[in-house]
Amino acid sequence: MTSTSRPWGADAARIAVFAALIIALGLVIVPLPGGVPITAQTLGVMLAGLILGPRLAPLSVLVVLALAAVGLPVLAGGRGGLGVFVGPSAGYLLGWVAGVVVIGLIVGARRVTWWRAGLAAVLGGIVVVYLFGIPVQALVTGVPLGPTALSSLAFLPGDLLKAVVATVLCVALQRAYPRAFRRTAVRVA
Repeated sequence: MTSTSRPWGADAARIAVFAALIIALGLVIVPLPGGVPITAQTLGVMLAGLILGPRLAPLSVLVVLALAAVGLPVLAGGRGGLGVFVGPSAGYLLGWVAGVVVIGLIVGARRVTWWRAGLAAVLGGIVVVYLFGIPVQALVTGVPLGPTALSSLAFLPGDLLKAVVATVLCVALQRAYPRAFRRTAVRVA
């Protein structure tokens, strides 16, 4: 096997940078009743998917989740520990992993366009995350699925704003620093 781009160390650094970004964006928090706060962490998740792609972005999210699992306060509001994985936001956390994969697959390895980045951020960063988060929140809180989904609409305006910000940042970054978007590909020689 021969690598067609950069060594693993460069990818590990990119994974770490996006894990740190996701954690830092957790400092921006608006608590809501129901146990799932509004945070900026999903902006970091969207950016990871758009920039790192479907192979590296899930690793950055998994780093954050692993740090939370060992008890570090890396999630919104300084939460951490295994309890977050059985709480109302557990499905949203799992949705981050699936969401970044979807985002990366939609954006692909080609030049990022604003419409593809926007579509990816909305479908992967909102729809997929909600598809995981809402049912788990309903199960954990004991509230039926319909009312839980309806209450989740409180997140939608902020999430749409984050998708717009992620799209603008992604397209601007591609213009300013296209090397950030190099995907690591391994090919059998």
